[in-house]
Amino acid sequence: MRDKLTKIIQAYEELEKKLMDPAVVSDPKEYARLAKEHASQAELVAKAREYLGALDDIEAAKEMLHEADAEEKAMLQEDISGNEAKLPALEEDIKFLLIPADPNDEKDTIVEIRAGVGGDEAAIFAGDLYKMYQRFCEGRGWKIQVLSSSPSEAGGFKTIEFKVSGDKVYSVLKYESGVHRVQRIPKTESQGRIQTSTATVAVLPEADEIDIQIEQSDLRIDTYCASGPGGQCVNTTYSAVRITHLPTNTVVQSQDQRSQIQNREVCMQMLRARLYEMELERQQAEQGAERLSQIGHGNRSEKIRTYNQPQDRVTDHRIGFNGTYNGVLLGDSLSSVIEALAAAERAEKLAQAV
Repeated sequence: MRDKLTKIIQAYEELEKKLMDPAVVSDPKEYARLAKEHASQAELVAKAREYLGALDDIEAAKEMLHEADAEEKAMLQEDISGNEAKLPALEEDIKFLLIPADPNDEKDTIVEIRAGVGGDEAAIFAGDLYKMYQRFCEGRGWKIQVLSSSPSEAGGFKTIEFKVSGDKVYSVLKYESGVHRVQRIPKTESQGRIQTSTATVAVLPEADEIDIQIEQSDLRIDTYCASGPGGQCVNTTYSAVRITHLPTNTVVQSQDQRSQIQNREVCMQMLRARLYEMELERQQAEQGAERLSQIGHGNRSEKIRTYNQPQDRVTDHRIGFNGTYNGVLLGDSLSSVIEALAAAERAEKLAQAV
C-alpha cells in the first residue's frame, strides 16, 4: 500500500503546482476542473500522509530500539504500539476513500415529480411527495425554487419540477429517483376502499455549461401566453417559453416565472439537466452490470418505495427498510431511509473494492 499511497500524494502535489501555473489560472474552465479534482482528493491525501507517517514512525522507533536503554526502550515500544493501533482504522478509511466518488454528489439538483397511475389521487400523492421534499429540504437549510408546475384541479400536481440548492444536495436526493407507490383510502372514496396510486420521481444533477455544451442552432424556441394564476400579464404577454432540442427531440417548458427571460433561463437549466442525464445513462449502459447494485437502478420505471397508510408503514423495497407512514411522508424521518440507502451503497462499494 505504501507505493500506491506515495503515488497518490505525488499526483496531488503535481496538481497543486498546476493550480499555480499562470496558463491554468487564465483558463477558468481548466482551473475549475483541476480545483474540483484537488478538493476531492484532499481527505484521501490527508489520511495517506497520516498512514505513511505512522509507518515511518514505527520504522524509526524500531531502529532506535537497538541502541536504547531500558527506559528509552519502554517509551519507544509505547510509541510503536500506539502507531500500530492507528493503522487498521486508517486502512479502512483509505479503502473507503479510494472508492471512486460520484462526480455529481456536489451538485445541486432538479427534481421532477409526475403523477402516475391513479387519476386524481395520483396527482394528490404527487403533491404530498412535493410537500415531503419541501419539508425535508427546509430542515437541512436547502433552498427550493419551483421551475415548472401543472396543478391538478383535485389538488396536488400532474407534474412539478423544482430546483434544490445547498450543500451536496445530489448526494442525498439521488436515492429518491424511481416509482413511489401509495396505498390509502382517498378522500373522495365514499365506501372506504383502499386505492393504489403511483408517482414517478426523477432527480437530475444540475449541469452547467462546462458539463454540457448546447449549440444555439440545435434549439427551437417558442413563446406563448402563460395560463393559470400569475397576475395581470397572464394570457396577455408571451412570457411562457418552450425549448426543443432538435437532435434529441427533448422538450422543456416553463411559464411559472415572471418574465420571458426568466422562463427561458429556467428552460435552459432543465434542458442541460436532461441532456446530462442522457449522457450519464449512456455511460452507465456501457458499464453494464456494474450499474446493477443493491439499491437498484434508481430509474423512473423501478418501484422503489410503498407508502401504506392503513398499516402506518413505509417500505423501501431496495433494502427492505421500514418506517412509519406519517414519519416519512411528513418529511421528519425521510433522512433515516436515505441514510440506510447510503450505508447500503457504501457497504457494497467497499465489498467490491476489497
